Amino acid sequence: MDPFDSCDSRDGASKTAAASPQTPEPWSRFSAWLECVCVVTFDLELGQAIELVYPHDVKLTEKEKTNICYLSFPDSYSGCLGDTQFSFRLRHSVGRRGSWFGQEDAYNRAAPVTLQKEHAHFHGYVYFRQVKDASVKRGYFQKSLVVVSRLPFVELFHSLLQVIAPEYFEKLEPCLETVCNEIDQWPAPVPGQTLNLPVMGVVMQVKIPSNVETPAGSPFKQTQQENLLPAPMILPSVHELDLFKCFQSVLIHVQMLWELMLLGEPVVVMAPSPTGSSETVLALVSSIVPLRYCGDYRPYFTIHDSEFKEYTTRTQAPPNVTLGVTNPFFIKTFQSWPHIIRLGDLKISGDLPKQVKIKKLAKLKTLDTKPGIYTAYKTFLQKDKALIKRILKGIQKKRPSEVQSSILRRHLLDQTQSFIFPLEQYLSSLMPPQRTVSPWKTPPQIRPFSQEDFIKTLDQGGPQLTSVLKGDWIGLYRRFFRSPNFDGWYRLRHREMTQKVECLHLEAICSTDLLAWTRDKSEVEIVDLILKLREKLAKARRHQLPVKEEQLERLEQTIQTIISSLPEDLQTVLHRQSQSEPHEH
Repeated sequence: MDPFDSCDSRDGASKTAAASPQTPEPWSRFSAWLECVCVVTFDLELGQAIELVYPHDVKLTEKEKTNICYLSFPDSYSGCLGDTQFSFRLRHSVGRRGSWFGQEDAYNRAAPVTLQKEHAHFHGYVYFRQVKDASVKRGYFQKSLVVVSRLPFVELFHSLLQVIAPEYFEKLEPCLETVCNEIDQWPAPVPGQTLNLPVMGVVMQVKIPSNVETPAGSPFKQTQQENLLPAPMILPSVHELDLFKCFQSVLIHVQMLWELMLLGEPVVVMAPSPTGSSETVLALVSSIVPLRYCGDYRPYFTIHDSEFKEYTTRTQAPPNVTLGVTNPFFIKTFQSWPHIIRLGDLKISGDLPKQVKIKKLAKLKTLDTKPGIYTAYKTFLQKDKALIKRILKGIQKKRPSEVQSSILRRHLLDQTQSFIFPLEQYLSSLMPPQRTVSPWKTPPQIRPFSQEDFIKTLDQGGPQLTSVLKGDWIGLYRRFFRSPNFDGWYRLRHREMTQKVECLHLEAICSTDLLAWTRDKSEVEIVDLILKLREKLAKARRHQLPVKEEQLERLEQTIQTIISSLPEDLQTVLHRQSQSEPHEH
């Protein structure tokens, strides 16, 4: 019997019974933040096993449970004693559909593309404890508390675990039930708002960035709200890692790492611990913000992972993924990969963390391979020596890590924006002029993207206008066009542009006197117009186009007025058809 069942007074079933039309769906507030909380333990006979999942009625497939089990424990090579925190990312099982798709749209529309909820992956945030315990057969207490979410809020969820995990491990009581019920009272994760999140006597205060802010917006300042007691624990960010700490042994190679991420190159990070591997992978992926990294990335990856065979096959080129690993066995497995970052334990040389060197891939042979970046890659752009000098000076002056991180983040952001800006400018030139949008014609087409036409624009409007970096920018763009990041960026922008054209077309229709048009038209033409307008309205609501609701309502009233001018038998048919159609609100 599950030791937590006896005290589960508010599990899924009892919550369902209590739900009424006025109250939110059971666990709806909880599931806006988390999928579930798991306890993973080490069983002598079974190995890693899930001891508890909360809420109890959460649907995880067997494959997902197995992956969570293996990803929640450091492998034996890491030798993690005491408390360890790290994160992982796992693919959903095929055919899964979450219960959150309705509410996801509102959140994802307001959130920056890099912080949106994921359709196909879970993020796992782990707090692992391994301590000597004579009462256990193996002589060690080994347990992980794992928060599973679709949100990439690494800082928020690690802070949450720092509050709840020590309490849980000390008492081993059903305090998880209390915690989950508290999370089920949290306000929704609304981007742009300051949110107070109470848990176990602590109030975490956070602000999720919105997509209308600049990615490196002003640091989070406490708003003049009510005087909260206890005073809130203010988290400067829900997602930003300490970049300086993550990159400290590869600082002089930040330019190369940025290019590898921008181009979606296959990269393996080998670190001494899952904390090191997961933080480095997440830092790498975040280095190209505001671009979304569109390859797969796994902050912590093990040989038990269900994608292990897919990602380590020798029969095809390595996939566009970034993997974080700790098991030395992987050195042999990934010998054919083009870029391996081998991190060691951090060594300080004078004031400076010892910097790893670029090494030939041929040297990547033995299990005791030395730290280094093993690659034959030649950067398109030259190093920014001014940045490296500034960071090194900061080390000598004992500048706080968060300030160094802020300098690095600003530099990477400026570099990515310098790269993206010419692409955005060229893309906006492909939009049809507003004067060509007519209510009586189908919306005009967006002109196709031509790589050669874009390259021609770089002489006048290239990245050299905003970046001091010299090098082969054109070569970098040409390589970028072949990457999954370009494909993902272009699809997203094209969809946004298509919606913009749809909005302009709808606005043109709404501002036209449709009644006057119908006066000299046949019934067939009028019915055809009504059907087209209805389809237009349904599409606007289905795709949630950014058109004012009052415009849509006015159009709906116009449709009703036109219908009422038709003979009664036709009116009946059109009303009946309208009722049989699903309403898309």
